[in-house]
Amino acid sequence: MTRSAQARPAGPRSAAPRPAGRRAPLDPRLWRYSEATRGYLAWTVATSVLDVVMVVVTAIAIGRILAGAITTDARSIPDWGAELIVLLAAIAVRVAASWLHSRYAHRTASRVVADLEQEVLDAATGLPPRQLYPRRTEVVVVVTRGLDGLRDYLTGYVPAVLSAAVLTPVVIVVIALYDLPSALIVVVTLPLIPLFMILIGFLTKGKAERTLAATTTLSSQLLDLLAGLPTLRALGREKGPEGRIRDLGDRHRRTTMSALRVAFLSGTVLEFLATLSVALVAVGIGMRLVYGLMPLEAGVIALILAPEAYRPLREVGTKFHAAEDGLAAARRAFAVLDAVPDGAAGEPASPSQPYRSRETGPEVVIAGLGVAGRDGWAPYRLDARCRPGEITALTGENGAGKTTTTLALLGLAEPDQGTITVDGSPVAAEESWWRQVAWLPQRPVLLPGTLAENLEMMGVSPRQQGLGEVCVSTGFDEVLAGCPDGWGTVVGAEGTGLSLGQRQRLALTRTLASDRPVLLLDEPTAHLDPESEARVLDTLLGLARAGRTVIVVAHRPSILAIADTIVPVRASTTAEGAVEAGGARHG
Repeated sequence: MTRSAQARPAGPRSAAPRPAGRRAPLDPRLWRYSEATRGYLAWTVATSVLDVVMVVVTAIAIGRILAGAITTDARSIPDWGAELIVLLAAIAVRVAASWLHSRYAHRTASRVVADLEQEVLDAATGLPPRQLYPRRTEVVVVVTRGLDGLRDYLTGYVPAVLSAAVLTPVVIVVIALYDLPSALIVVVTLPLIPLFMILIGFLTKGKAERTLAATTTLSSQLLDLLAGLPTLRALGREKGPEGRIRDLGDRHRRTTMSALRVAFLSGTVLEFLATLSVALVAVGIGMRLVYGLMPLEAGVIALILAPEAYRPLREVGTKFHAAEDGLAAARRAFAVLDAVPDGAAGEPASPSQPYRSRETGPEVVIAGLGVAGRDGWAPYRLDARCRPGEITALTGENGAGKTTTTLALLGLAEPDQGTITVDGSPVAAEESWWRQVAWLPQRPVLLPGTLAENLEMMGVSPRQQGLGEVCVSTGFDEVLAGCPDGWGTVVGAEGTGLSLGQRQRLALTRTLASDRPVLLLDEPTAHLDPESEARVLDTLLGLARAGRTVIVVAHRPSILAIADTIVPVRASTTAEGAVEAGGARHG
């Protein structure tokens, strides 16, 4: 069992969410998803209690020494040896506890962030592709830098909340024992700080979410721009999107600076309120000392403890804004985690009857296939019989569910209705089935490495017999001719270094050159010129006549013209389809 699997809580993920308007200061999901936070919480409580005791001891020792030195004849250091030892010991213990807690807090924060990042990655890999696709940019932002804001939350906000819960009440009680009027002033003025925190919270409501949304949008646009930059440069339009990117950057800057201005303003307001409140306590103590209405020792102790009563709440207010970015990212992380069914992430599919390897393709039968979406079904009641030796074309409008059908054929999308069988056996997401399928998605997967390594992803060797003819048919031979290192040419992530057409040719080459009996292609001739398209279609037709089962998602008339069977794919957004979709989601 992996570390992330051990950290993941048992039981269903669909726990009842809290109401939208209520949010606990300590999110319990953090304690469930990361074991490191549990020990950290206990350690923080212990150090908070120790800090309270040391604060009280320090104030009492200073009060006795200062008042005694002024009002008595014992003014030399030896006269106050015991009190000075207690004072120094209390200060040393408080400094040591603070240092140990800070060191432990930063280590724990790093572990918690790492645990959550691993959990989100595991959960994302457990999501069906249809659910993962719209979340991919969000997951990237959360994992790469969004969760870093949790460090401020764990190292600053959580200790401040616990200190406010422990230190403030104890300090007020101790002040009341020595000077009741000062304690009453603290009790009356103390609610002003949380009141202004609430008002500032209303003002800043949603700012962290908007900042993270702006970052996500900017990252998504930049990634898309970088991915298409070779094509834009080839068309002479590489300078076109710069205005849009500049606008996104300016919006992100304005959103971030707005949040920072409010954070600085709130800190100033809280400091002013705390200073004013302590000044009221000091004025009251000073007037009563002038008229001899209270002993000096009690006044000094109350005056030293008064700022300590306000300090935790001030820290909660100032750390709250620093933690909001991390909490916003954490909520998005939990949204990804909660979207995965219990037990789905990190667990292999249950084994079933393996699909046997064969030279010719199997018969794939789709019966009443339906996949529920938010607005109905896509596809809706799809029937098709894909025979070996034939080309079956799936066609339909955008959003009808053609790509979803290919994912269901691979076992990557669970049908809500209907079945898909291969020679009578139900399709399942298993290696034995995937080894029989050569899949060409809309956006081919190319890994950083050499062209040969990307070719070998489909089990094709650069020395394979007949590869040269396939390269000629796809036009990839021209690409190789322009590469000085041939198949040893290195490309970056997602094929960086190749144009979109060259990437498509590489993906087509490895798909058509594979010996797998089932060819599943989504728009195989996209980004190809008519001459190259004609050669690819001839090759595809030859493979089908050799006994392969060829299933193609197509819009182009040229592809539909060579198909033996054309299957229209349609979606349903009617009332009947919406009702069925709702029943499938909640069933």
